[in-house]
Amino acid sequence: MNNEFIVTSSPHVRSRDTVAKIMWSVVIALLPAVFAAVYFFKARAISVILAAVAGAVLTEYLFQKIRNKKISIKDGSAVVTGLLLALTLPPTIPLWTAVFGAVVAIAIGKQVFGGLGSNPFNPALVGRAFLTAAYPVLMTTWKFDGVSSATPLSHLKMDGVSTDTWQLFVGHVGGSIGETSALALLLGFAYLLYKGYVNWRIPLAMVGTVFLLSFAFGADPIFHLFAGGLMLGALFMATDMVSTPTTKLGRWIFGIGAGLLVVIIRLWGGYPEGVMYSILLMNTAVPLINRYTRPRSLGEVR
Repeated sequence: MNNEFIVTSSPHVRSRDTVAKIMWSVVIALLPAVFAAVYFFKARAISVILAAVAGAVLTEYLFQKIRNKKISIKDGSAVVTGLLLALTLPPTIPLWTAVFGAVVAIAIGKQVFGGLGSNPFNPALVGRAFLTAAYPVLMTTWKFDGVSSATPLSHLKMDGVSTDTWQLFVGHVGGSIGETSALALLLGFAYLLYKGYVNWRIPLAMVGTVFLLSFAFGADPIFHLFAGGLMLGALFMATDMVSTPTTKLGRWIFGIGAGLLVVIIRLWGGYPEGVMYSILLMNTAVPLINRYTRPRSLGEVR
């Protein structure tokens, strides 16, 4: 017999999916939100998106070039980071600010930790958190149909005025360029579910927690589902494969914790939105969640 016994290191079962295939699929999934942004915010949305994506890709290239690492900008991960960051920005933000946020997202949120696969936080949210802290006025200045206006969450928190549910769902409201249309985001998420590139547990846990707690505390649960960045955060950022738990139970815990923090900040905090902070705070808990939800090996004694 000429059968050979080959010993190799794990993994022994490999997927046909690649990083590039997954990342470019995420870009495709975000296209409905991009089209909605262009429809509602016109050319300004295109400018912000191009600026953020260009800043992210260029920063990744320069960082890897300086460190003599393999240039991996073709895998699409930098494009995803820049695109997600752009979708969280106001349409009126100066383009240099979008570029600056993208530089921070890639350099501080990703590359200093070793690059893709090693970052503990969602890079796009790191960039947005930096811009919010450094330029709070620019990050909270909104215009819709050429008129300065507050976001639906700000209207509710400051004036007690609720926005029509249908307008929230389709995106005909003021806000960040990619957060306004829940319909567009759900269409993109459905595509990722179809491709099998996203896990449904975290979004369901996060959105479900916000819905139930909003209802329990007397707030409008439908409004809080569609207003602000909940859909973008729950469907495309809280599902990040690198910075979220790997176990099924851990994903439920992560989603519930993020949803709880969103409600606490929105209802009782001084800031009208809490999605960004909720995901970043839960990112810090991921190592602990993974440790205590890891399945026990056969014969293992704790």
